[in-house]
Amino acid sequence: MLRNARRLYRFIKRNFSLTAITAFFVVSLVFALASGFWVFFRFSYILLAAIPISYVWARLNLKGIDVDVNWRADRVQVGQIAEEEIEVRNFSPLPKIWLEVDDPSDLPGHNSSRAISLSANGRSKWRASIPCRRRGLYTVGPLKITSGDPFGLFHFSRSYGRVHRLLVYPLPVDLTNFWVPPANLPGEGRFRRRTHYVTPNASGVREYVPGDSFNRIHWPSTARLNRLMVKTFELDPSSDIWIMLDLEGKVQAGVEEESTEEYGVSVAASIVRYFIGANRAVGYMSYGERLDILEPERSQEHYDQILESLALAKGKGDALLYQLIAAEERRFGRHTTLVVITSSTDESWVLTLQSLLQRGVRVAVVLVEPSSFGASTNSLLVVSQLAAADITTYLVRKGDNIGSALSPASQISDSTTV
Repeated sequence: MLRNARRLYRFIKRNFSLTAITAFFVVSLVFALASGFWVFFRFSYILLAAIPISYVWARLNLKGIDVDVNWRADRVQVGQIAEEEIEVRNFSPLPKIWLEVDDPSDLPGHNSSRAISLSANGRSKWRASIPCRRRGLYTVGPLKITSGDPFGLFHFSRSYGRVHRLLVYPLPVDLTNFWVPPANLPGEGRFRRRTHYVTPNASGVREYVPGDSFNRIHWPSTARLNRLMVKTFELDPSSDIWIMLDLEGKVQAGVEEESTEEYGVSVAASIVRYFIGANRAVGYMSYGERLDILEPERSQEHYDQILESLALAKGKGDALLYQLIAAEERRFGRHTTLVVITSSTDESWVLTLQSLLQRGVRVAVVLVEPSSFGASTNSLLVVSQLAAADITTYLVRKGDNIGSALSPASQISDSTTV
């Protein structure tokens, strides 16, 4: 009995107008039959006719409608504008009145909902510009149109299109003079690797294949062998840069944009952009919701892949930083520079970095100071150990300009205090 009463209450709440009209009709009909007064009879007839008319109105209002939703880009960066264009067309000879258009989304600031009316064979078109304030993967749509009647008795909805996914990249900061210790590269016996990029180091020639650029043709060899020959190149003798972002959930502090997670992502994006711009091979590694490893490369496509990983990065990992370093230390050699970005105050990972130093790996650390984001711990002891181990260290606090914080003038020495 109680369950039926609750169901009845929910039905009345959802269909209050229909319930009210029905109640008025019953009351009017009772008065008409009791008194025989013609006004009550006519009022009852009007109420009785309003219900089917409203139902048909609401149903027909959704017939003959088509919708187009277009996005200018699927990927944008924080600070850019995502533009959405919506067009609703009426192919019916009947006008459409009181249509509610809703485009649901979890993108902050997105609101493309509005009420429209369409003339016969008419259309309505508008553009929504949404500023992207937070990185991440967001969904928009499908667009929903709801039709009603003048009395508000019935509401019918229909969805159009599909779910659109919008990826918002983090915004890297320009680093003008970021410095990390160079890796050990042998003098005369420099290591080289074949590459499809044009570098100053031509290593030989090979036969032309379709798709090779004409500016790589080696004409003397072509004339001598009587067939097209192209130059092959090797990479410049430079070390690989590995960026390791600590996404352990327990070391994160702050909320939303003002958090160690967001600052760490921004620092990582800025450093990757700096080295990719310098034509250096950059790798990326983190352990958030999953282990994410991208081997060192130097192309624009590789940079976009790292940005995509950073856009989806979440500080929810359960792997400690020293465990991640130890598990992947085989990737770091004498021709590697490792940049660790963390807000961890656990000193054990410093010892793990010291073991890498003994193997000839060059190391730099960017500490995102957790106490400035509201954490109860600070990185004073960690900073002291890093300075004692002569590890290049940068300290980033809440509100700092990342470009300035990652300049050589901001490096931490033995006398630096947190």
